[in-house]
Amino acid sequence: MSAANPVRGEASIRIAGEVHTLRPSFAALVAAEEEIGPLFALVERASEGQLRLAEIATLFWHCLDPREGVTRETVGDAILAGGLAASTKPLRALLAAILQGR
Repeated sequence: MSAANPVRGEASIRIAGEVHTLRPSFAALVAAEEEIGPLFALVERASEGQLRLAEIATLFWHCLDPREGVTRETVGDAILAGGLAASTKPLRALLAAILQGR
C-alpha cells in the first residue's frame, strides 16, 4: 500500500490498526455520488455541519485504495474509534480535492 499523496488530494485513515489511503479518483467519486447524491450538495452539508456519519463512511469507503479486505462497517468503526475530530482531516482533504481538483 502506498502512502497518501496530499498533492493528489489523497489522505490517510487508520482502519483496524493499519493506515489506508483515501484516493479520490474519478471512478470513486462517481460511485460515491451515485450512492449519496451530488457532491456539491455533500460539500454544502459539510460546510453547514449537516454531514451524516453514514455519508462520511460512504465517501471514505469509495475512496479507499485498495479496498480489499475492508468493509463499510470497518470504515465506520474506524471513524468512531478515532472520533469525528480525527476524521475531519481526511474529510477536508477529500472535500478540497472535490472542489479544487488536484
